[in-house]
Amino acid sequence: MSPGGLELTPLPDLLHGASRAGPVRTRRPQYLDLLPPCNSGCPAGENIQAWLALVRDGSYEDAWRQLVDDNPLPAIHGRVCYHPCEDVCNRKELDSSVSIHAVERFLGDLALERGWSFPAPAAPSGKRVLVVGSGPSGLSAAYQLARRGHRVEIRDLSPEPGGMMRYGIPDYRLPRDVLAGELARIEALGVRFTQGHRVTDLAAERAEGGFDAVFVAVGAHLSKHVDIPAREAGRIVDAVSFLRDVAAGERPVIGRRVAVYGGGNTAMDAARVARRLGASEAMIVYRRNRERMPAHEEEAEAAEREGVRINWLHTITAFEGSELTVEVMELDGSGFPQPTGRFEKLAADTVILAVGQDADTEFLSRVPGVELKRDGTVVVSASMMTGCPGVFAGGDMVPAERTVTVGVGHGKKAARHIDAHLHGAEEATPPKHELAAYEKLHPWYFAEAGARRQPERAPAERVGDFAEVVGGLGEREAVYEAQRCLSCGNCFECDGCLGACPEDAVVKLGKGNRYRFDYERCTGCGTCYEQCPVHAIEMTPEPM
Repeated sequence: MSPGGLELTPLPDLLHGASRAGPVRTRRPQYLDLLPPCNSGCPAGENIQAWLALVRDGSYEDAWRQLVDDNPLPAIHGRVCYHPCEDVCNRKELDSSVSIHAVERFLGDLALERGWSFPAPAAPSGKRVLVVGSGPSGLSAAYQLARRGHRVEIRDLSPEPGGMMRYGIPDYRLPRDVLAGELARIEALGVRFTQGHRVTDLAAERAEGGFDAVFVAVGAHLSKHVDIPAREAGRIVDAVSFLRDVAAGERPVIGRRVAVYGGGNTAMDAARVARRLGASEAMIVYRRNRERMPAHEEEAEAAEREGVRINWLHTITAFEGSELTVEVMELDGSGFPQPTGRFEKLAADTVILAVGQDADTEFLSRVPGVELKRDGTVVVSASMMTGCPGVFAGGDMVPAERTVTVGVGHGKKAARHIDAHLHGAEEATPPKHELAAYEKLHPWYFAEAGARRQPERAPAERVGDFAEVVGGLGEREAVYEAQRCLSCGNCFECDGCLGACPEDAVVKLGKGNRYRFDYERCTGCGTCYEQCPVHAIEMTPEPM
């Protein structure tokens, strides 16, 4: 009691107990983790934000290990992935996207330089898995299955492993020593490679080898064809065979003027390779316009910088002597090309057909339960399993975008489900967090800072050989790019909430452990929520 006989409220409660002594608190702050757009947009399912944070802190090997938990080919992906993660990066709303692929390449190259290896696999499971196809999807599945202790054998028709990474992507985009280094690490896990082997009877091979499951990932190696009236058919070649021959070290004679028919990434590569083989004139003939080409814009721009001329809205109707007849096209209201009856003549010594590719899935038609679509792709369930129990499929042979990154994602997903299948269980997919959209952020914290560009060889220099065109970032530039990450939806310990709270209700738990709220002190004012730059705090209703 006070001297006047009144009961006084203790001082600490007067200072910190507004939720009891003052207005009743109706909401409270809560730390949360949202899904960054980059993670959501990565077909390989990488935790991009996590490894960028480790690069930012200088923990390069930890960053690489975080990355390869999802993708065993970072030095490759840093070069050939079309980085859809960057297309959805929130940073581009502020200035420009984080150059995620360049930081990935930095980590991949550093790992090769320093000889980092994968951890030893889990204890042997006693299970055997056959992988058909040594492209990115098959390699990804083999890697993930080997890590889990399963014995994996890859069988593939080509003389060397790598699939279209080796036989479809030219050296100037993917040096062969980089490919070899990434493959060697997978082989070191105990994965067995059997090359030069065509699988024709899958059921027999499965039985004879005692395989408990199969993952089929045959790439799209079969070129589609179009009929072009020509006097000398030998001077019309398909792009896949052309690129494969060059990758094998051959130098086909193509003449001085080369026309490539098609508008995809393969067409761009074929034209760029033709320039390196001595063609003074390399042109692309495509029946639609630039906005509707299947090639990625950066591939078309790279081809044009190297002197490749692109003839939009044209289609080849005949090839006689050294002369092409092409018809001018117009797009109708739906964007489909229509003939106009107007023709032009173009000079060409060789025509390279790049009008699409199919996967060789005919051998699967004899497997009971496997269903093929009209285009030859394989029908799979959400678990990547075909209608035949224990036979899974992915990569180019299932309906999806055909890229290296999509293939790696398929292999990882299939491996999870194959592992569950081998253990007689169901693989449960955890629910995803809410997406951290740009509108949720409070980017006052971040200053504008443009991306660091990767160096490139001059066009006049690079068309003279097959040396790599694009260089990598140095350590300083890679760390700079990692620091540009906004850490969308996830606390990065900026101490903003700690400094802003008027009630000292935020408790710092030490580096890497973030913070917690002291709800005995918190009044629910929302100051912490309003200042959090990355929306890692949400105001939630007070529990009843």
